[in-house]
Amino acid sequence: MKRVLRRTGSVRFADRSDAGRVLAGHLAPYRGRADLLVLGLARGGIPVGWEVAAALHAPFDAFLVRKLGVPDWPELAMGALATGGGLVLNSDVMRSLDIGEAQLQATIRAETAELHRRERVYRGDRPPPDLAGRTVILVDDGVATGASMFAAVRAVRAAGCGSVVVAVPVGSESTRRALRAEADAVVCACTPSDFSAVGQVYDDFRQTGDDEVRRLLATPT
Repeated sequence: MKRVLRRTGSVRFADRSDAGRVLAGHLAPYRGRADLLVLGLARGGIPVGWEVAAALHAPFDAFLVRKLGVPDWPELAMGALATGGGLVLNSDVMRSLDIGEAQLQATIRAETAELHRRERVYRGDRPPPDLAGRTVILVDDGVATGASMFAAVRAVRAAGCGSVVVAVPVGSESTRRALRAEADAVVCACTPSDFSAVGQVYDDFRQTGDDEVRRLLATPT
């Protein structure tokens, strides 16, 4: 049975690490499970996910997802792709902006190249974790449209995980509801009634850099 845990109201986090510690409290029932694996969506989900994995005594790794930005307006997502071939497209955005197949494929090629670059930078020669039969907790620093998280969920499903849990410190109510149809459980620490952007609940929402990602992946949980 799908479960949703959430906390509403005025919540603020000092930074992503603080958000991860708060989120971990909502995930306490998973602590100590032998089949558990926590995956942080790189890059912003890495500091959050590391704190979750440490609190749950679970192994931790990165999961690579790239937003497919609209040409000439990269902050607007027309979809997302993930390691393993997960792909989500926002047909409404593509239709409203008259984005053609050639533009879409060019963006997919560019973002696939960047995804593979980051995999090499973060993982080196280390192979990605085996997801078969695992309970996978996918962690990000928040969800707005949710394109990246939807792509991640579909990718880990395709890799044969036993169950998938979406865990975020903050998200929009509409995206939280939509994710219920994709994941076995959704854990969202807060869903502000005035939600406008993930960063609105963070005091420090500076971009997570490659060096921080590498450092956390090399730090035992």
